[in-house]
Amino acid sequence: MTVSRELEQYAQLALDGVHREYPYHLSRLVLSSGGIESPRSMTPVFYGCFDWHSAVHGHWLLALTLRLNPGTPFSDRCQSALNRSFDDQSILVECDHLIERPGFELPYGLAWFLALIAELHQHESVDAKSWRRSLAPLESTARGHLASWLSKLPHPIRCGTHTQTAFSMGLVWDWAHIVEDTDMLELLQSRSMDFYGDDRDYPLHLEPSGEDFLSGSLGAASMMSRVLDDTEFAAWIDRTMPGLAREMDLSPVANPDPSDERLTHLDGLNLSRAWMLCDISGSLPADDPRQERLHESVQAHAEKGHSAVSPEHYAGSHWLGTFAAYLQCRMHST
Repeated sequence: MTVSRELEQYAQLALDGVHREYPYHLSRLVLSSGGIESPRSMTPVFYGCFDWHSAVHGHWLLALTLRLNPGTPFSDRCQSALNRSFDDQSILVECDHLIERPGFELPYGLAWFLALIAELHQHESVDAKSWRRSLAPLESTARGHLASWLSKLPHPIRCGTHTQTAFSMGLVWDWAHIVEDTDMLELLQSRSMDFYGDDRDYPLHLEPSGEDFLSGSLGAASMMSRVLDDTEFAAWIDRTMPGLAREMDLSPVANPDPSDERLTHLDGLNLSRAWMLCDISGSLPADDPRQERLHESVQAHAEKGHSAVSPEHYAGSHWLGTFAAYLQCRMHST
């Protein structure tokens, strides 16, 4: 993947947010009287970007930009921000917070944290290797919480927001491949088949709901494209979404109010649909008759989604840059 000017623009949004403490959306189990503190006191590494998970994937975006564009003034700014965040004492506080709250940010935030670790794992710089070592206890805790949760979850969560099972499983799968965690890969393989292996007739015509930033149907397909071989995946798609790119094409959705923190999810949906459709296309034969229409849908969603990434409204700017950059990564990996 080559660095684009757009990637630096997306990373600038992360730079603007990762150390911006307010406004903040607090989601935290309060364990005792006086347990509500400032975001920086509670989670001193990931306290910006409006909420914990957005702070985490904002750091992922900075690390990605640093790796792909080293030695430039902009990457120096990314490195400085990461050095500021990854303070050893602050990481210990984060780890204690997570140990005490095994349900915190499950699965979305913890999955993004492992994506951040996977990104740092690929860096060659001395600083990145140091950050990677310092974050290892937090990585182990996050991995443990996710494995425990996945092992006992009786049914997949198919919604279009943070608790969706499939998208987070995909992030964890990619981390496990990079760090060579075979036990986690086996768990994810098994749970994917339990959750989605016998699915059929997804109701694509009912998507999206009004505040989705993920597709329940395409999210499952994105995950299954990782665990099935191409022949198995083609049969699975024929069973779950037989009309996709045949009788039915997905069109980008419109966001009526980019300043609304919930409605701006729809801008993210265009971006996530694009990479999930790309995952589907990349797992089908090159001569599959659906390829042309899938490609057209990917491009339409990508263009609509990218056009919504703007610093104008913090409701979207604190997270949409990550989704835009992640789309670039997925499109270059298929």
